[in-house]
Amino acid sequence: MRVAFDARDAHRPPLRGWGRYAAELERALPAFVGLEALRDGGWGPETLFEQVRLPRLLRRSKPDLVHSTNCFLPLRRPCPGVVTVHDLAFEEHPEDFSRETGAKYRFFTPRAVRSAERVICVSRFTADDVCARYGVPEERVRVVPNAPALAMGDAPPSPGGYLLAVGDVRQKKNLDRLVEAWRQAGTERRLVIAGLGSGPWPDVETTGFLDDAHLDALLRGADLLVHPSLYEGFGLVIVEAMARGVPVACADATALPEVAGGAAELFDPLDVEAIAAAIGRALARRDELSHLGRERVAGLSWERTARETVAVYEEALAA
Repeated sequence: MRVAFDARDAHRPPLRGWGRYAAELERALPAFVGLEALRDGGWGPETLFEQVRLPRLLRRSKPDLVHSTNCFLPLRRPCPGVVTVHDLAFEEHPEDFSRETGAKYRFFTPRAVRSAERVICVSRFTADDVCARYGVPEERVRVVPNAPALAMGDAPPSPGGYLLAVGDVRQKKNLDRLVEAWRQAGTERRLVIAGLGSGPWPDVETTGFLDDAHLDALLRGADLLVHPSLYEGFGLVIVEAMARGVPVACADATALPEVAGGAAELFDPLDVEAIAAAIGRALARRDELSHLGRERVAGLSWERTARETVAVYEEALAA
């Protein structure tokens, strides 16, 4: 089987969740299929490549199948197509997207998933959302989970005594409530927020963007990862923390409880007092949650994700 694989997001630093997904699959899939990784869309708007130049390329190279790793499957193509949808945040939280980006996602994603021979979603939550919003038959949608993707280094971890949140300063990340809850919890630990942007919190440490080595060290040194996001299609940082034995408290919302798999303290992300209480409970259960988290991620690997992705390819070819 030869697969044309849209790997552009894997080669656009800094990597976000969908970029790590494309990068890890680009590395893992060649053990199972012949992979033609498309790393550069060339000149001009992305849509021109995705909907015009890519179909022409497919007609010339004649792969068995094309896999779009983030929503933008060519609507007209000479071979079967698989599309991955990570989440529908552009529908639920349009304020977090530029006008042009949001419009592009809202126009092409429903058309891509309806035209695809198979749709891959990274969580059951996202799969159900895609089916409900866009009317995609459940039998054409498959759930293939992510796995930890951040390399673990051997540098000393950051000095401890802090709670950590990872995420951009955007409305859906819910960081204002987290800061308020941290103040209420009175843990005598610092709060560190790692990600693009900075908020109006003079008593909170914000790091800005961190490269992988520094983010890894920051995760390994944390007493607790707190992830209060209102909307996630997976929540990769949860499994990154668990892989390092860092206990987790996260929102009981969207895909997060599914990904946590019973190995985290859950809380109502809209209730500041509930967040504060969950922080206290998680710190009291640090050793237990560390053990549960490692157990939770033990079965997740990019080899497994690649194998399950290839099974979806085989279904798409047989459809």
